[in-house]
Amino acid sequence: MERKFNKQPKLHVKSGDTVEVIAGNNKGKRGKIVEVLVKKSRVKIEGIGMIKKHIKPSAQNPQGEIREEEGSIHISNVLVVDPSTGKATRTGRKVNEAGKLQRYSKASGKFI
Repeated sequence: MERKFNKQPKLHVKSGDTVEVIAGNNKGKRGKIVEVLVKKSRVKIEGIGMIKKHIKPSAQNPQGEIREEEGSIHISNVLVVDPSTGKATRTGRKVNEAGKLQRYSKASGKFI
């Protein structure tokens, strides 16, 4: 079903989730999501995919510097870690007792 007003896609992860990387150089590592880049379908994970960013000299920082920060990883390369089992799992959406749509673990069937 196509969304009428907000054309941004619904994603299976959000900021603050603990995720496991399932592909790429950082495969098997776990971390907390710092930022979700919705338009690019990418996420930044705490301590994973570190890149070096060169900062140009300025009045406040006359020396300049090389700063290390999190690079982004495509959203398809991460899975949410189920808090109840501690394993990476696929997620779905279903209505909870309060009548709200909520994410759930497809492996255990419990709400996340």
